[in-house]
Amino acid sequence: MFKTKINVVVAGATGYVGLDLVNLLSKHPNIKIYNLCAQKNIGKKISFFDKRIKKKLPKITKINSVKWNNVDLLFLSLPNGEAQKLINKLFNKYKRLKFIDLSADFRLQNANDYKKYYNKSHKAKKLISKSLYSITEFRKKEIKNFRIIANPGCYPTSIQIPLIPLIKKKLINSNDIIIDSKSGYSGAGKNYKNKFKFKNFYQSTYAYSVKNHRHEAEIDQELKKISKNIAFTFNPHLIPTFRGILSSIYLKKKKNFSVNQIVKILKNYYKNEPFIKINKSNSEMGSGNVLNTNNCELSICQSKYKNKIVIFSAIDNLIKGAAGQAIQNMNAMFSFKIINGLK
Repeated sequence: MFKTKINVVVAGATGYVGLDLVNLLSKHPNIKIYNLCAQKNIGKKISFFDKRIKKKLPKITKINSVKWNNVDLLFLSLPNGEAQKLINKLFNKYKRLKFIDLSADFRLQNANDYKKYYNKSHKAKKLISKSLYSITEFRKKEIKNFRIIANPGCYPTSIQIPLIPLIKKKLINSNDIIIDSKSGYSGAGKNYKNKFKFKNFYQSTYAYSVKNHRHEAEIDQELKKISKNIAFTFNPHLIPTFRGILSSIYLKKKKNFSVNQIVKILKNYYKNEPFIKINKSNSEMGSGNVLNTNNCELSICQSKYKNKIVIFSAIDNLIKGAAGQAIQNMNAMFSFKIINGLK
């Protein structure tokens, strides 16, 4: 029988995603935050970094001070390459300890792909097969069977939620997909200014990673589980806003379905999913409605060509694209109400 309350540790608690994670967990009825870990600012209160967090929580500690025998779940909000090393140390030693990794370390099922896209050799290759890549809406039944959950990337979450049902039902031409995504700069982490040194950062839109964006690998991997005949063009942009993603997805219909019928099919597919919001057909939309929520909002629109549609998909990159989805995965993993901590 599952516990009604579990002890959790957050590693990387002071980053953008870590702070959203702690803020949400601090209000979750089934959670006791056991440790908050970071490499710097040891001994400081988490409220020093985020005034939203009102609850009295443990002060920042180093990861090596955690008493793992008392911990049920470790969230890892760490730079790529770090979670795999830590999980490798803990996985076999603490058999009841579970892991939700918010980095890319367990998203790719082929270690060679990880090296290709992240320029690092994987340090826990044997554990890749013991992990589950989980957009919660697609993995709720399987998730209890795994101790390592790979939380998906933010762009791939916004893209797969509208595409997977349509590819499954063979409604679109899956070898001619164009995806244009725009994200707030928080997606690049607190060191975003070092990663993107273009001029007028806060007044401009910036296209990047045209040929090999890292998230392409997981989009390709997951879509090819449904259909081998997948070809897409994906290009991300940074926009001068802190949070939020809007993906515009351009598709050719395979069958003579109207936009209203496609809306109906998607609504039926997601009828039991509280975080998927589908607008009336041909609705204009932006990312404004989803900010600071775990929702994904969709709008399906007819283009001027009869056989072409555009789908707009909006999420908050820090919540549904990261911290919120991690909590949603935890809720499924421990049989808590799926909406707990995410209202």
